[in-house]
Amino acid sequence: MSVYEKLKALDITLAAPATPAAAYVMYAQTGNLVFLSGHIAKRADGSVWVGQLGKNIDTAEGKAAARAIAIDLIGTLQAAVGGDLNRVKRIVKVMSLVNSTPDYTEQHLVTNGASELLGEVFGDAGKHARSAFGVAQIPLGACVEIELIAEVA
Repeated sequence: MSVYEKLKALDITLAAPATPAAAYVMYAQTGNLVFLSGHIAKRADGSVWVGQLGKNIDTAEGKAAARAIAIDLIGTLQAAVGGDLNRVKRIVKVMSLVNSTPDYTEQHLVTNGASELLGEVFGDAGKHARSAFGVAQIPLGACVEIELIAEVA
């Protein structure tokens, strides 16, 4: 099953990449690696998914937010590869920042929301190295921010 068949089966529609909120680009390519800038969690209506894990957001909601980010990342990746996600050879690395209280320790479970979706969409090519950090705050008060590195053909 192609990447696009998997997206359709999961009822996922990709949006165009967001406009950068500051002095950066949404992606940069060097050689066969594409680096995607951090994407913050957004709700279905486009509003920022605000909150802090361990305070007013639980792990299940954080995981849903991370999944939503993965969908946005895939949309940006599609733009980076000229509209053809079949050029993606591998998701190499994911880094996740989770806006969390000092005593919250389930950042890895929140990040699974993105990692699991990348695996569903890209299969073995979606298996990646990963880091998940708890941080004191994320721009605009978002609950999660994730960046990604992919290898492309």
